[in-house]
Amino acid sequence: MNFNLSEMDIREAIGHVKHPAIDHSLVDLGIVKDVTIAAQKIMLTFAFPFPNIPIGAQLIDSVRLPLENVGAEVEVQTTVMKPAEVQKFLAMEQDGWKGGV
Repeated sequence: MNFNLSEMDIREAIGHVKHPAIDHSLVDLGIVKDVTIAAQKIMLTFAFPFPNIPIGAQLIDSVRLPLENVGAEVEVQTTVMKPAEVQKFLAMEQDGWKGGV
């Protein structure tokens, strides 16, 4: 694999990926929590407001697939947000709700 993406390139690329029902990016919502590059692999950590959210796979794919399409190997880990992160997420959700998924 020819790996040319820096962490800044990755953050810039995924920083524009919006939640399908909330008018905010997944990064701003705190869902994409960590981005690291190690051994020519991009490792992403997704934090969800609660376990087993119905659109979790859709949200992950909305970030993972574009990176894989440019030749990156992507590894994804998931976790649950801490209470303060959930409160921030819920406030942003209420502010940016556009409905439907």
